[in-house]
Amino acid sequence: MVTLIKPFRGLRPAPGRAAEVAAPPYDVLSADEARQRAAGKPWSFLHVSRPEIDLPADINPYDPSVYAKAAENIGAMLAARVLARDATPCYYAYRLTLHTSAGTHVQTGLVATASVACYANNRIKKHEFTRPDKEDDRVRQIEATNAQTGPVLLAYPVSAVADALIDAIAQGKAAADVTADDGIRHQIWVLDDAERIDAITRCFDGMEALYIADGHHRSAAAARVAAARRQEDHELPSDYFLSVLFPHHAMMILDYNRVVKDLNGLEKSALVGRLATAFSVEETAQQVKPAQPGEFGMYLPGQWFKLTIKPELIPADPVARLDVSLLSDHLLGPLLGITDLRRDKRIDFVGGIRGLGELERRVNSGEMAVAFALHPTHMDHLMAVADSNQVMPPKSTWFEPKLADGLVSHVLD
Repeated sequence: MVTLIKPFRGLRPAPGRAAEVAAPPYDVLSADEARQRAAGKPWSFLHVSRPEIDLPADINPYDPSVYAKAAENIGAMLAARVLARDATPCYYAYRLTLHTSAGTHVQTGLVATASVACYANNRIKKHEFTRPDKEDDRVRQIEATNAQTGPVLLAYPVSAVADALIDAIAQGKAAADVTADDGIRHQIWVLDDAERIDAITRCFDGMEALYIADGHHRSAAAARVAAARRQEDHELPSDYFLSVLFPHHAMMILDYNRVVKDLNGLEKSALVGRLATAFSVEETAQQVKPAQPGEFGMYLPGQWFKLTIKPELIPADPVARLDVSLLSDHLLGPLLGITDLRRDKRIDFVGGIRGLGELERRVNSGEMAVAFALHPTHMDHLMAVADSNQVMPPKSTWFEPKLADGLVSHVLD
């Protein structure tokens, strides 16, 4: 029977080994950063998720030897009993704790496998396009290791029942409790009680939809692997993909800011003057962290500006009304000539976790000519886009805190 989610026999660090294994997500570090983070840590999961770190520095990250190295490294972790697999299908509670200047953020979710069939029929909803080369990379990684090692981040709509069922797992001493070097605490609890597992499965199966928050390439790759392995007469582990599900109201999206290399032939004064067509413009001596949708910060060397979009320019369409769209449609495109955020090499993107100081640094260094600070996309806006079967512009959301790789993986026996 196809259900929205299922328990599974998780592959996890053996007792006492989680701190040695847990690693940042594969796609938030460059190869050089991954080498540095894994230095002196032979069991770091980066040796599986970024296996090029164990090969010559000039290796093509898509070379077949890279995927073979991933398989070799996860095999070594199994042989050394650093990783062990649960004997029966389980659900897992996953709690993330992040301390910031604004306070402590805590979110607790469920590690499960989610249905590829529900992904295909859009019951698990998407909001981004994927790139074939990145899909190919994840397919090769899954096939080489015979496992899904990077979880997809999913959001579920309001459900007090689901929240309570998950919170009930996250009691007592955690099976894994790791504070990473970025200060984020990761805790995992195991649920192997069949009756409670069934209650969770039925609760989620009653939901109309789930929403992909982060991990479109991982889910698309899992669907491709499932299609290649599918058998008509029975269900396979590959028919479900590794996921962590959080209540949408608990998830934290940070700003995803933009920096641009040049002013498209404009003088600074000309750029500022032409902004008045679509924005009110206020020069300020302070950094501008937008307080609400429709506000933007713009930084030119030594000077911040607060930009506010004119209300009559905000449409009803769920994609066009996003701040990332308003900035592109009324400034990046018409004034700076940037119309393809995916391919234009003149623009780069800076996650809000790095702070506004990073925008200043990149402009003041001369690397970039101008920076834009945005208000974070709201989770409700993401879900509205997905519900309308549309896609968001590239680099619309930056989720924090990030999930760790290696704490729970899904083996495709």
